[in-house]
Amino acid sequence: MPAPLLPALRTAAPHRPLLWFSLAMAALAVVSAVGTAADDRVLVGAPIWFKPLKFSGSFVLYGLTLAWLLGRSPARSRTGWWAGTVVAVTGAVEMAVIVGQTVRGRRSHFNFATPLDQAFFAIMGVTIVVLWLATLVIALLQFRRGQGADPAATWAVRLGVLIALAGLALGGLMLAPTPEQQAAAAHGVREIVGAHSVGVPDGGPAMPLTGWSTTGGDLRIPHFVGMHALQLLPLFLFGLDALGRRIPRLRTERVRLRLVLVAAGFLTGLLALVTWQALRGQPLIHPDAPTLGALAALLTATALGTLAALRAPTRPYDETAETAARPQELTA
Repeated sequence: MPAPLLPALRTAAPHRPLLWFSLAMAALAVVSAVGTAADDRVLVGAPIWFKPLKFSGSFVLYGLTLAWLLGRSPARSRTGWWAGTVVAVTGAVEMAVIVGQTVRGRRSHFNFATPLDQAFFAIMGVTIVVLWLATLVIALLQFRRGQGADPAATWAVRLGVLIALAGLALGGLMLAPTPEQQAAAAHGVREIVGAHSVGVPDGGPAMPLTGWSTTGGDLRIPHFVGMHALQLLPLFLFGLDALGRRIPRLRTERVRLRLVLVAAGFLTGLLALVTWQALRGQPLIHPDAPTLGALAALLTATALGTLAALRAPTRPYDETAETAARPQELTA
């Protein structure tokens, strides 16, 4: 049986500040879960500790992924270390505001009701912009390091970070005031500016666990899909690695690279689709005919791309050459 095919995805020294940040977020997730069970307060139609629980869980995944990514031998640099540290600090500040507002029984997002609420939301706005820029620096480092010995691994990381950046940026759509908020502002009332939902007020009927609206569009869906491409593409490649031990064709560099590109294309198309669906005020679980047609087209294109990738001309698998290349790759 051939040895594992993914030395390019191994990490020698994970980014410590991000590891500590992820550990803190894991602890906060536990506290938030207890709070959800023990605190009967409800805010915007959901248990008041539900938002800290979701955000801390998401930050665990985000922090661990970036810590792994920055620990990859060819990507280590002083610039990368500082960018990762900025992500950890800004993420911690954002979570401090969310937890603080939860304890106060106040909304953390879109809240302009009092000068203090407005100041907290402004702080969160600054932190997310800085976090996005720091992630952009990390993405640029992945391109600067050049093509690795395993192009599939290189592009899984590169494209995963780029799609994650797009998902983060789409969060800005939530800042636009709704028509009702615009009408209230015209009369001097400006308490809430922005919303997660489209076409319906926030806090209505929602899906379990995610809290996404079941009666209107929800802009948190594209935000979620984009952000987690950062984990999905490398995990997809790990899956190819596992299958490659039984299916020789999946050990071929050209096939693996093409399959990664197809997967990235699918995630990009899915991101565009759920964004379009949400902006039309349509719930994820109640798609109309145009949405279903677009989804069918995306799935068909993905299936055809997969078949084309698998039928690509291949070279015989050379286990000796693959093994000999590993020490050079790990010390690059």
